[in-house]
Amino acid sequence: MKDPATFPCMEVVANVQLAKKLCHGAPFYILGPLVSDVAPGYDHITSAIGGALAASAGADFLCYVTPAEHLRLPTLDDVREGIVAVKIAAHAGDIAKGIPGAAEWDKRMSQARQDLDWEKMFCLALDREKPERYRKESAPEHQDSCTMCGEMCSMRLMNRIMDK
Repeated sequence: MKDPATFPCMEVVANVQLAKKLCHGAPFYILGPLVSDVAPGYDHITSAIGGALAASAGADFLCYVTPAEHLRLPTLDDVREGIVAVKIAAHAGDIAKGIPGAAEWDKRMSQARQDLDWEKMFCLALDREKPERYRKESAPEHQDSCTMCGEMCSMRLMNRIMDK
């Protein structure tokens, strides 16, 4: 028996399109949708995947889901994680729909990443707090690289090659 709480990826778009058609294009608010039910504690991620698909298919409003969904009452951190996940999904949907400015935001972030301009990245980030905290927690030896790659940072190396 199929669990009605989850929708495989291929059903999300069809459900949104059907709802929009039956409601004559009225604004559509979708709960979830969870595309898999095997990730308790990570429902905000499975919901964000479904939310991105739903938004790209025309859903107008997305409901956020917390990592604690169906496990406990959410904490403030759970709510924050859920909201950030749904904002990412909505942004992905905006890019897919060609909403003015959505793709340009990503292009500006990509340029800031290539330039290793940490402050600009933090300013452009959907959630500034987490990336800024991560950077402070593990400051690299070279400020013109990421902590993970160090001297072998691909952006750092490519920038040096392109500058010469």
